[in-house]
Amino acid sequence: MSDQIEELEQAAVEEDENEAYSLDRKAVAAILTAVEEGDQAGLTALMEPLHAADIADLLEQVDADDRAALIRLYDREFDGEILSELHESIREEVISLLTPEVLSEAVRELDSDDVVDLIEDLENDQQEAILGALEDVDRVAVEQALSWPEYSAGRLMQREVVMAPEHWTVGQTIDHLRKTAEEDLPDQFYHIVMVDPRLHPVGNVTLGKLMRSKRDTLLKDILEDTFQVIPAMRDEGDVAYAFNQYHLISAPVVDDEGRLIGVITIDDAMSVLDEEHEEDILRLAGVGEGSLSDRVIETTKQRLPWLAVNLVTAIAASMVISQFEAAITQIVALAVLMPIVASMGGNAGTQSLTVAVRAIATRDLTGSNVWRVIRRECLVGLINGLIFAAVMGVVGIVWFGSPALGYVIATAMVVNMVVAGLAGTGIPILLERFGVDPALASGAFVTTVTDVVGFFAFLGLAALVLL
Repeated sequence: MSDQIEELEQAAVEEDENEAYSLDRKAVAAILTAVEEGDQAGLTALMEPLHAADIADLLEQVDADDRAALIRLYDREFDGEILSELHESIREEVISLLTPEVLSEAVRELDSDDVVDLIEDLENDQQEAILGALEDVDRVAVEQALSWPEYSAGRLMQREVVMAPEHWTVGQTIDHLRKTAEEDLPDQFYHIVMVDPRLHPVGNVTLGKLMRSKRDTLLKDILEDTFQVIPAMRDEGDVAYAFNQYHLISAPVVDDEGRLIGVITIDDAMSVLDEEHEEDILRLAGVGEGSLSDRVIETTKQRLPWLAVNLVTAIAASMVISQFEAAITQIVALAVLMPIVASMGGNAGTQSLTVAVRAIATRDLTGSNVWRVIRRECLVGLINGLIFAAVMGVVGIVWFGSPALGYVIATAMVVNMVVAGLAGTGIPILLERFGVDPALASGAFVTTVTDVVGFFAFLGLAALVLL
């Protein structure tokens, strides 16, 4: 009995761990019940403890009808942070359901970078509705940010910056912060950016150092060791890489003259990094940039082109097979075994491809180590090929009673596994050199190579040795 109790307790613990930080199913059910009953007070009470990110997840997970009913009932309690946490695929829909008064109140709470992220993909009329809800100074800041190219540091930055002259002391800086109106400071900031008389950033002072230093300490004496300045035209992918590489918390953004115009914080940089990783994974699978909330037609349109590409590659592989129709007719075992060779090569190629695309994205794969990585993947393919060749050689002998057939499939397995390692690493590198996204196009090429080589090696050897 005690053993059963322990097993139940362990199962409960594992379930809690699996659902950590996810929405409580009972809470979701209670919220939907309140919406169905039109219980606004009950809904507000249930939503109050939830973080904005959890509310955004809830809106993304329910269907369109429940989402619309929930938003209309929740009404004036709608927080601007919820909008910034929503996936862009349903953000436009949610904004269209909000009343102008609620939308105005929601966007006024956001920093300029969040407002830019919120409206940059919306239709013009919705953009104007949000811009019209902002104070004049905030509207100008957002419009200036939107004037920078998409995916640039200028578009990513927030205009609210806490800065101080390079000759100030800790005491002067603290007094300045206390006298500054709350609305003129960002909701969250991590550094004081020290600037020269021409507004060129010269260093960062962390809030931790500021608070534990004496009042007469000069800011220039407590500067951070690591300091990176981001040009406004720098690609946001490069910005995210710099934050990850140099462990930055925030970094000043400068214009062409080197003047401070904004700041990028770690939350925005990590969002870009997360989006790029998600995009690479989806592209490797050939499913575009869709989300779970996309409609059937949208999802179909995203996936159809890559299924068409796969059809073309499958036809190419079939044409190779057709060249050995006579051999397959005489030796039926070839039709049984040839998918194994192609499948093993395809899986090995996908493994090498995933490693290579990931290394390219993180800039770990460079000109200085490219040949070493290719050589390593080919050797891995050779060793794995030899191991599985021995297995399939035995299978060929035991299953079909033909040592020659075992020799053929073993040899073809080694050839295709080595080629898989070469193609899985070499193809994304070549595509990247020609300016083509390796995550987008590599999969189809690698699959084609391993299928064609696998079938040709196996059937060609069989025609030479067995006939």
